[in-house]
Amino acid sequence: MSAGALLFVIVALGLIAWFVARARAAAFRVGGTQRFSALPGHHASYVALWTLVPALVFLGIWWFVSPALVTDAVLATPAAAALPAAGFERAAILSEARNLSRGEAFGAFHDLAEVLAPAYASAQGRYNWIGTILAAVLAFAGFAYAFARVRPGFAARTQVERIVMLLLLLASLIAILTTVGIVGSLLFESARFFSIVPITDFLFGTHWSPQVIDPRDPGASLGAVPLFWGTFFIGAVIAMLVAIPFGLMSAIYLTQYARPATRRWMKPVLEVLAGVPTVVYGYFAALTVAPAVRDFAVSIGITWASSESALAAGLVMGVMIIPFVSSMADDSLAAVPGSMRDGSLALGATPSETISRVLVPAALPGIVGGVLLAVSRAIGETMIVVMAASGVAQLTLNPFASTTTVTKQIVDLLTGEAEFDSAKTLAAFALGLTLFVVTLLLNVFALMIVRRYREAYD
Repeated sequence: MSAGALLFVIVALGLIAWFVARARAAAFRVGGTQRFSALPGHHASYVALWTLVPALVFLGIWWFVSPALVTDAVLATPAAAALPAAGFERAAILSEARNLSRGEAFGAFHDLAEVLAPAYASAQGRYNWIGTILAAVLAFAGFAYAFARVRPGFAARTQVERIVMLLLLLASLIAILTTVGIVGSLLFESARFFSIVPITDFLFGTHWSPQVIDPRDPGASLGAVPLFWGTFFIGAVIAMLVAIPFGLMSAIYLTQYARPATRRWMKPVLEVLAGVPTVVYGYFAALTVAPAVRDFAVSIGITWASSESALAAGLVMGVMIIPFVSSMADDSLAAVPGSMRDGSLALGATPSETISRVLVPAALPGIVGGVLLAVSRAIGETMIVVMAASGVAQLTLNPFASTTTVTKQIVDLLTGEAEFDSAKTLAAFALGLTLFVVTLLLNVFALMIVRRYREAYD
C-alpha cells in the first residue's frame, strides 16, 4: 500500500473511532442518573487520538527508516555483489535502480541498475506491507485501549487536554531541536575546518582563492576578510543607503500625512515587495539593474565598470528590504503617545517640526531596531548576490567594481566537485557559522532595543 493510501486509511480509522466512541459515551447518558465528568465529544476525541497518534508517529519514523532497510535488502542480493565498493558511481547506480523500480525513469545509464530494479521493487513492496501491518496494529491497539476506558466516571476531558499539551510541547521541541541540530552541524564541520586552517588565518586573512589551495599552507588562500567586507559593503552600506531613507520616509508619510483611504491601499502595495520571491529580485538585478548601472558608469567615463558590480546587487537588495524598515518605523511612530504630538502642535510647532523633533526621536529606538533587523536580513540574502554579484573577492570601496559576499561563496563552495572532507568544502561551514553568529548578534541587539522601546510606552 502506498504512503498516501495508508495515511488515508489511518485517518479514516480515526474518524470511525471518533463516531463509535461518541455513540458509546452518549448511550451512557440515556436514562442515567450518575454524574459525568466529560462530554461524549471528549470521550470521542480521546479514543480518536489514541487511534491516530501512535500510528502516525510510527509512519513518520517508518518513512525515514524504511529506505535504508530497502537498500540493505537490495545490497544483500547476489546481483549487488557487482556494485563498486563505494563512491559516486555506486550511489548513482542505486539511485537509478530505485527510480526504475518506482516507475520514475524509463531507462538507465548503467546496466546493473536495470538488474537491481526488480530487487528494489520486491524489497519496497515487502517493507510497505510490513509498515502497513504494523501501523494498522498500532491503530487497532490504541483504539482497543482507549475504547475500553470509555465509562461514565472516566475523566476523558483531562486526558485529552494532556495529550494535546504533549503534542504542542513536541511541536515546539521540533523547532528547538532543529535549531540545535543546525548549530551543532555547523560547529562540528567548522571544527574540522579549523583543524586544517588556523582560525586566525581565516578571520584575518586578506586573500581568498579556494580554487588554488596550497596543501602545505591552506590558510594562505582562505582568508575571509574580503568576503566579510563585500557582505558588509553590499548589505549594510549600499542596501541601507537605499532602504533607510525610502523606508523611513514612506513610514512618515503613511502615518502622518496620508489620508486613511490612501493609507489603506498604499501600505499593502508597499508590503507586496516583501512577498516577492528573492529569485525574482535576482533576475531583475542581473538582467535589468546591472546592465543599467554599467551603462551609467560608462557614460560618466568609468569604462572599466563591471556588469556584476556591488552597486547593482546593493540597489536591488535595498529595494527588497524597504518594507522591513518601513513596517518597523510605521509601528514605532504609531506607538508614540498621541499626547506628545498634540502637545508639540499646541505649542506652535509645525507638523514637519513635530515629526523631526518629537516623533522621530521618540520612535528612534524602534526605528533603529528595525534597521538592525533589516541589516541582518540583507547580509543573509543569497539569491540576489548569487545572480547579480561577482565571485571575485577583493577589498574595494568602488561600488562599480566586482565584489562577492559570504552567501555567494557558500553556494559556490557547496556546488563544486571538491571532496567533502577538503578544506575548500569545509570552508562553507565556517562561513555559515560566522554568518550565523553575526546575524544572531544583530537580531538579539535589535530585539533588546525594540523591547526597551515598547516598555517605555506601555
